Amino acid sequence: MSQPVSPRPFRFGVNLMTPAPADEWRAKCRRAEELGYDVILVPDHLGMPAPFPALVAAAEATERPRLGTFVLNAGFWNPALLAREVATTDALTGGRLELGLGTGYVKAEHDTAGLPWLSPGGRVDHLLHTIEELHRLLAAEEHQPRPVQKPRVPLLVGGNGDRVLRLTAEHAEIAAFTGARSVPGSSAGELRAMLADELEERVARYRALAAGRAEPAELNLLIQFVIDTDDREAAAQPLLERVPYLTTEQVLELPIGLIGSVAEMSAQVLAQRERYGFSYLTVLEPSMEAFAPVMERLRGMEPSASRNSTPRSVARDGIAA
Repeated sequence: MSQPVSPRPFRFGVNLMTPAPADEWRAKCRRAEELGYDVILVPDHLGMPAPFPALVAAAEATERPRLGTFVLNAGFWNPALLAREVATTDALTGGRLELGLGTGYVKAEHDTAGLPWLSPGGRVDHLLHTIEELHRLLAAEEHQPRPVQKPRVPLLVGGNGDRVLRLTAEHAEIAAFTGARSVPGSSAGELRAMLADELEERVARYRALAAGRAEPAELNLLIQFVIDTDDREAAAQPLLERVPYLTTEQVLELPIGLIGSVAEMSAQVLAQRERYGFSYLTVLEPSMEAFAPVMERLRGMEPSASRNSTPRSVARDGIAA
């Protein structure tokens, strides 16, 4: 009789979104490390910090956390230039980099940058081309500069669509789910939250596509809000103004939000790991302090030897032969 598979140990990341002078930025990064976050992440949006220099500064200010992009907009990047950035940043951070990539979803940013805004299929094509070129370039011994990590810098891909899930299954060590869908026609990148059953269907689709992998990927979920409260229903009311298409009960059940006491939020995280397999959770900068007690409580419930610091490696092509 086969033994039950133990759940994957938790990892926790925080996405630092607000630009800051050098001393303030480094202080934020040190605070994230003090609170126990495993990964310090930076997004890729205009008006927010430039990802790679921000991560190098984070590395100088900290010792333990991994450092990641969450996630780069592939439409902003030429693959050859991105390979140079990735290799340099991995070297300057001592091999602590995790590369997160996505298609991009904010048309207005492309317009501001004077970059083409491709069709949804065209953006996925470009993402796939970028990933394949990065793997090819950084695997070549003659490529300079050289990354530190072998066989490659761990790759996270974010997205929910079928084609993105397929390329994630084929190429990425980490599969990241936003728990939201882009609103058609929104140039500002407006998102609509996915209900629990919708997200479960997307995770099941990914698992079917990834069934042939030699090594399972780590599954990530972006948590959009964390509210520590003894009155969950009252705390949900202000959120209804942003999501008027949902009921109070549906808001309280959203996978991308945590509302309640530390014990209640911890129970929700554990239940979601059991239901979906999410063991790597990312919170946004405004929730960094509020989530810390939840993170501490969950860590206290895990075997001491189980704490993750690095994604598990996979075969170079990501799929079993």
